[in-house]
Amino acid sequence: MSMADTEAEPFAHPALFYRGSRQYLDGVVPFVREGLEAGEPVAVAVPGRNLEPLRAELGEMASEVRFFDMAEAGRNPGRIIPGVLRAFADPHPSGGVRIVSESIWPGRSAVEYPACVQHEALINLAFSGRAVTVLCPYDLEGLDPEVIKDAEATHPVLLDDSGSRSSGDYAPERIVRDYNRPLLDPPPAVAVFAFGHGALALVRTFAVDHAARAGLAGERLEDLRLIVSELAANSLDHGGGAGVLRVWPEGRQVIFDISDAGHITDPLAGRRPVTPRQRGCRGLLVTNLLGDLVRVHTGPDGTTVRVHFDLR
Repeated sequence: MSMADTEAEPFAHPALFYRGSRQYLDGVVPFVREGLEAGEPVAVAVPGRNLEPLRAELGEMASEVRFFDMAEAGRNPGRIIPGVLRAFADPHPSGGVRIVSESIWPGRSAVEYPACVQHEALINLAFSGRAVTVLCPYDLEGLDPEVIKDAEATHPVLLDDSGSRSSGDYAPERIVRDYNRPLLDPPPAVAVFAFGHGALALVRTFAVDHAARAGLAGERLEDLRLIVSELAANSLDHGGGAGVLRVWPEGRQVIFDISDAGHITDPLAGRRPVTPRQRGCRGLLVTNLLGDLVRVHTGPDGTTVRVHFDLR
């Protein structure tokens, strides 16, 4: 089913354009209350600074809502669909579900933004055919006009203080395609390791050694080891039997990427929850769930998956 085919679609994905805290509360709180009064499960996933005003405005009803700090739970936009939205909605397969999902806010970096806007576009595909409503607030005062223009392309319905209207610019598939951009080159001092079959242990060791020298430690270093292992195995199994790993420090982060000759054709790869017993399909999901930011560029000439780890 096309993401643009919304006829008789039970899934709803409105964007809420607001100015100031009063408009924010006036847009979000009635949406939450209406869901609770209808007996629907309701979740609110917004940046931490917006959680307390919403709790205060909801009063006693706040105890019936599942709250997420999106600055933590959605630090990596690729984590939001499997780790927040579907993690909340999937246990409620019958009846309606309502979620407030603010994944783009002032302060998101230019490096993060392509992953954010692709995420917003892919929500439409991830929930197609399901009785789920995801309301996405956008701060008109704090966000660049180009961000608002992109929101009009990723949301079929637009809400503001003047009411509701259909978006004439709705084109989520175009957004996914247009933001599938080549990643910026790493600095000259990047460490490089080309690998093939039989070198999986060496790939892990190479990545962990360089990340540890840059300051990554403890559980996060083990997370990096697991991701590198999963992505390198994907390269060997699905990327032409070989790949190239690059690792480097940048500011307060350790970054690595793996490139191979594969082409990811499934736009929801890495965003579908899988059961513990399911084989395959886990590498990109594990990467999205554990990485602090994941960027992907893919095409017929090959794929690069880049993962950022914050030095905390």
